[in-house]
Amino acid sequence: MECYTSDSCDSDCREQKTLDLSNRSLDCETISSELKSLLDEKDCADKNYEILLLYSNRIKSLPGAINRFSNLKILDVSNNRLTSLPDILKNCPLTSLIAKHNELTNESLPKSFYSTKNTLRELNLSGNKLNFFPEQVLQLASLKYLYLGGNNIINIPKDIWKLNSLQILSVGANQITEVPESVGALTSLQALVLSNNQIEQLPASIANLKHLRSLLIHKNKLKTLPTQIIKLNGLTELSLRDNPLVVRFVRDMSLQPASLLELAARTIKLHNIPIQPGDIPITLIKYLKSAQCCVNPKCKGVFFDNRVEHIKFVDFCGRYRIPLLQYLCSSKCITGSWESREVDSNAPSHLMRKVLLG
Repeated sequence: MECYTSDSCDSDCREQKTLDLSNRSLDCETISSELKSLLDEKDCADKNYEILLLYSNRIKSLPGAINRFSNLKILDVSNNRLTSLPDILKNCPLTSLIAKHNELTNESLPKSFYSTKNTLRELNLSGNKLNFFPEQVLQLASLKYLYLGGNNIINIPKDIWKLNSLQILSVGANQITEVPESVGALTSLQALVLSNNQIEQLPASIANLKHLRSLLIHKNKLKTLPTQIIKLNGLTELSLRDNPLVVRFVRDMSLQPASLLELAARTIKLHNIPIQPGDIPITLIKYLKSAQCCVNPKCKGVFFDNRVEHIKFVDFCGRYRIPLLQYLCSSKCITGSWESREVDSNAPSHLMRKVLLG
């Protein structure tokens, strides 16, 4: 790792790609001194290092010496005490900036992340103190990976479509209440993390995310999902737990005993018992007319007030509906050979999906 002579500088420095000063509990002054010392001692140091690791220290501000690393591609300053990101980073040809778990606010971010030298592909600002989506990020048309989870962000901007190169968008553990239709324009997206927010519904445009493989929407306020979601043929992971959509059905899965009135009405319907005028009150005749047929095609049963509400995630091969709410006359109708006809047993195993309900 050392360059002792000018003759060996070119060959040796090509091997020195990473400068690791992480996990040393260093403050800004100490790190700044070390960087300056290194840069002053080695003529090739500024061009050699491509990765600078400063995570898990006690840095409150970035040392200006970073600006002298003219070939710096990756900078990791996670788990520090940073209260600002200076504009000096625009002078580094960064492709990845990782600044998660600091004390950054929207006001402490640079006015622009974009520069002719800086072609960011990855930006990680998770676990900071951001209150809203940083608008300056929308300038990064080449951005592929954006992590903003664990903040206090309340919005996803309508102009999110400008980041049409995104493959991963992670905004979980925020205070987001709405997902704009423009998210559907992120057609390169492979993973969308919206978990642990206050979202009540998803836009129908989510069906446009043809390359989406992972959709994490657990711990929200979702009561329904857009029917268009079934068009996401590439989806391999869907996390739904801790939503009213799931909680309500799980809570009501147990069958409540039917009333004597319903049992009597079912008997009349199932056995086609003739009813003559005056045999029963008019109110009961109206009740008999409200009978609903069981959705189980192998069952001839009926139900009135009492039923089994069942949400099914049984077909992981692309034919299921999310959610598929069924009204069944009996708990015995939840399982049985009739379900097997919905599952394509010949489907390739690599198409199997994960649906996480709890």
